[in-house]
Amino acid sequence: MLQMKQLAKVYRTHMIETHALRELTLHVREGEFVAVTGPSGSGKTTFLNIAGLLEEFTGGDYLLDGVSVRGLDDNARSKLRNEKIGFIFQGFNLIPDLNLFDNVDVPLRYRGFAAADRKKRIEDSLARVGLASRMKHYPAELSGGQQQRVAIARALAGQPRLLLADEPTGNLDSLMARGVMELLEEINAQGTTIVMVTHDPELAARAQRNVHVIDGCVTDLDASPHIARVPAAPASVQASV
Repeated sequence: MLQMKQLAKVYRTHMIETHALRELTLHVREGEFVAVTGPSGSGKTTFLNIAGLLEEFTGGDYLLDGVSVRGLDDNARSKLRNEKIGFIFQGFNLIPDLNLFDNVDVPLRYRGFAAADRKKRIEDSLARVGLASRMKHYPAELSGGQQQRVAIARALAGQPRLLLADEPTGNLDSLMARGVMELLEEINAQGTTIVMVTHDPELAARAQRNVHVIDGCVTDLDASPHIARVPAAPASVQASV
């Protein structure tokens, strides 16, 4: 699903050159749930932005669902991103003046879906996260955990193959965080590939694999033995991470 080969990202100004990623190599198989951990400034955010086609890279190659994104123009990147990727952010990013139905509807309108198709997608995704009865409520009327569920529903409405989650429980207490994590596990069990950046070791331990990033490189790979929804990869694939 996601294959990065010796990926590099360099930020340059007229005085400073900063290497955010240094020959990062990572292969995430379809249906996996991978947690990406690492200290602040390690390159996790840059990795996630490149994975989500929000940012270009300097060197190496990145294949998303078998398609190399290197050299794609903005329109092609946007099309691929809209078709393949869903995003979940730490801050929810809900529009306060819109009810839940309309919040989930916003990205679908941008993609040009017909009204009847949008309605079904919205209702199905809100039902999937347990909020079908609240679709006319506004974000301020919900708890933090419920708001994050709306954000997940918004991502799911587009039926993404890959879900990218950036600290999805960072603004939640421990009880709400566990509820959101259980929902992500259910979504993953239904076939969606998930890559989650987190600082929480308890949540990271629940993923199928832990990838540790430091100084822009993958330095550690830990397969969680208690989760086995995805068959082990061939040795040649495991060696590339």
